[in-house]
Amino acid sequence: MSGKVRRPGIQHLPSGSRVADALRAAGGAREGADVTGLNQARVLTDGEQVLVGLPAAQSAAAGAEGNGGSGTAQAGPAAPVSLSTATVEQLDTLPGVGPVLAQHIIDYRTEHGGYRSVDELREVDGIGDRRFADLRPLVRP
Repeated sequence: MSGKVRRPGIQHLPSGSRVADALRAAGGAREGADVTGLNQARVLTDGEQVLVGLPAAQSAAAGAEGNGGSGTAQAGPAAPVSLSTATVEQLDTLPGVGPVLAQHIIDYRTEHGGYRSVDELREVDGIGDRRFADLRPLVRP
């Protein structure tokens, strides 16, 4: 759980837990955080990062796969974007990824027979340490 919560960090929750459970485990949203766009009923997936109260550009990109909302309080994608199956359009929704970089990600996938690890993303032309750090929690092999 990260963003505008009282106790950000990794929360260990039982399988089947929902966003509301993660929010409670993190001590709730900080005062002033708008959680109206946060789908608190959504079931979490293992390893998911829930983002609360981020600026619209960051959280909208993080929520591109279906948590949808106003961008003021988001819960990260329902599942991370798959590097092995995502389209240019899906990759283009990630922070710092435009159509050209999205195509580089797909070209790498084609040349190497897919992604076996998220760390392989570092080998894609145009992805440095900072961009990789931003993308890592939002993608899977």
